[in-house]
Amino acid sequence: MTDLDDAAAVRAADPGAMLEAVTSLPSHCREGYRAGRAASDLPSSEGVTAIAYCGMGSSAIGGEVLAALAAPRLRMPVAIVRTSELPEWVSPHTLVVVSSYSGTTGETLALFEEAVERGCRLVVVTSGGALGRRAEELELGRVPVPGGFMPRAAFGYMTIGALGALETIGVVPSLAADVEEAGLELDGVIGRAGPQVPVGENPSKRFALAIGERVPVVWGADGIAAVAAERWKTQFNENAKVPAFAASMPELGHNEVVGWSQGRGEDFAVIALRHGGEPADVAARFGPSIEIAAASGAFTQEVWAHGRSPLARLLTLVQIGDLVSTYVGLARGVDPSPIDAIVRLKRTLAEA
Repeated sequence: MTDLDDAAAVRAADPGAMLEAVTSLPSHCREGYRAGRAASDLPSSEGVTAIAYCGMGSSAIGGEVLAALAAPRLRMPVAIVRTSELPEWVSPHTLVVVSSYSGTTGETLALFEEAVERGCRLVVVTSGGALGRRAEELELGRVPVPGGFMPRAAFGYMTIGALGALETIGVVPSLAADVEEAGLELDGVIGRAGPQVPVGENPSKRFALAIGERVPVVWGADGIAAVAAERWKTQFNENAKVPAFAASMPELGHNEVVGWSQGRGEDFAVIALRHGGEPADVAARFGPSIEIAAASGAFTQEVWAHGRSPLARLLTLVQIGDLVSTYVGLARGVDPSPIDAIVRLKRTLAEA
């Protein structure tokens, strides 16, 4: 177990510098937005009837963010494609965002080539690889992302970069004020909960220690908090190396709450991600649902977003989850960075 207040011990336990990466989210978002706004060879939005956001793993979350933030104000549907085949409806009138941090993801490369064959409007978000080379060769819209990160640690570059490009194209409204607010709110989260703040004054470190060996279950209201809950889930998987689960409200009130029966929650931590923009009927469901989980023996905790804009609320929830999951991993004595199970799975599939 690593003492989270021992800077030398934390550095030794975190050779991949995941803590440095996750605490750089404010600058990554600002830089990603600038890169997206300045992206080259972007397509026209004239006649676009739908958006298909293609990616796998952490490279796909930008589509979820887009759908949660912009879809209520968009006059076209947004679909996230996490397979190797495009839906039949994708056509030359579809704006296809192809997102792969490495630029080598097999499923995403297949989607890119299919979109090219269909004559779709294309925007590529990548640090390079075969995807970057093909996009440059064909002079297609490109959002450049710096290399050298674990893909999940490039969240700010990938997600906000894609949004910036879509703003430049004209399919989403200006995000400049929201990005500025979000950056300031993220700076505040780091100031209160970053690695330099001791456990006694650091809510994220204390929360990580309270979770301990429990299995995290993360809830969020459908929309931005549900997207953040899914991010928390995958960050617990990859940074802390533990199983974790995510569910959205109000849907979980129609099924999952039944599973929190007497004694069944003792090995779990139920985390409710909250924000001030929840619909009243959804907000009213959290209290009774949390009580049900607590009565089952689960450790329960609410985590509240910061900021006025939906983007700031979403990003602050993401920032807190990135910190908590990394602290859980370090406290458990595991290096947050490696993803050995994914590497083994890909190797096995390649050999097959």
